Amino acid sequence: MMIVPTYVGPSAIEGVGVFAGEFIPAGTPIWTLDERFDLLLGAAEMLALPPLQKQFVERYGYPHMTREGLTVLEFDHGRFMNHSDTPNTNFTDPETGWAIRDIVAGEELVCNYAEFDPAFIMQPGRMFGAAVSRAAS
Repeated sequence: MMIVPTYVGPSAIEGVGVFAGEFIPAGTPIWTLDERFDLLLGAAEMLALPPLQKQFVERYGYPHMTREGLTVLEFDHGRFMNHSDTPNTNFTDPETGWAIRDIVAGEELVCNYAEFDPAFIMQPGRMFGAAVSRAAS
């Protein structure tokens, strides 16, 4: 769950993205895993999903870093965070994401998907429903 003020808006990277609602100093925690807002799906639950819902979870979810077989699906703005090879955040901790430099209000928050999804492969952006843009969990 995002724990700093954010909003979703048009992104120059792809579609929409998550933007800082106010100045975020370097070192500030910006996200925390909160099972009240972040759904954890087991392998059996993933297999039982209808195709369209499974595609949605594969696009917006990611494997939990330390709890094998679980997929995390965020229900807040965090699920719209875009990938960057030069992120302004750090998500190497499975419980907390951090700002790694000062982030000004209105700046897009970006992360490196490979920090928490070892199967991540950058693919050309495609609209949801046509094809997934992240590797399957």
